[in-house]
Amino acid sequence: MSVSTSAAPRVGVAMPAAGFGRRMGGVRKPWLELAGEPTLRHALRPFLRDDRVVCVAVALAAQDADDPPEWLRDIDPRVITVAGGESRAASVARAVHALPDALDVIVVHDAARPLVDRGTIDRCVRTATTGVGAVAGVRATDTLKRVDGGTASPRIVTTPDRARFWHAQTPQGFPAALFRRAVAREDLFDTSTDDASLVEAIGGTVVMVEGHPENFKVTRPEDVPVAEFHLSRRAVGRSR
Repeated sequence: MSVSTSAAPRVGVAMPAAGFGRRMGGVRKPWLELAGEPTLRHALRPFLRDDRVVCVAVALAAQDADDPPEWLRDIDPRVITVAGGESRAASVARAVHALPDALDVIVVHDAARPLVDRGTIDRCVRTATTGVGAVAGVRATDTLKRVDGGTASPRIVTTPDRARFWHAQTPQGFPAALFRRAVAREDLFDTSTDDASLVEAIGGTVVMVEGHPENFKVTRPEDVPVAEFHLSRRAVGRSR
């Protein structure tokens, strides 16, 4: 069922931020400083500038949820924190459960993606109001290879048509009732690779919408200077 367009949709945001940052050398990514501010703060900012957003539930690691930093407690009254679960899907589910009931759209965004832009958020929300899920992403440009199950020297089986492939990002937006049904399926958590896969598994329709190449996930140490470069460039652009 589509959401009425006569008024702005009420949007809730679930932001998983409970990862341990193993590929970042054990540094928990929400608190990693980029251009002088925590990654999580950068990720929150564009959503808090959006008047459609009525609540943002941030799922933190248990030790952080017990005592979140002062800046996070004070950043905006719409931000609440919850303890995350044992998997990303479980953390998302806990964040969704903490959101208000009266929502039209639920958007999920990784705390480790500090470069999301307003246009990408708009496309996800606008599409979700039509009754289907939306995944931000960029079209595959590299040649793709499907290989067999070998580990040492996997053999190429085929070269699929890359025109049919996208690299998925977040945000991912969904009609609220549909996504609540999806995250209630805890039996799907171990096999889900992203939020859309939960919705797909219960028969929901999900489409791709254009994201942005800069909206990458800060995962490894070499990602840090790249993210700081883009954040600094944007800050200069806003000051002109």
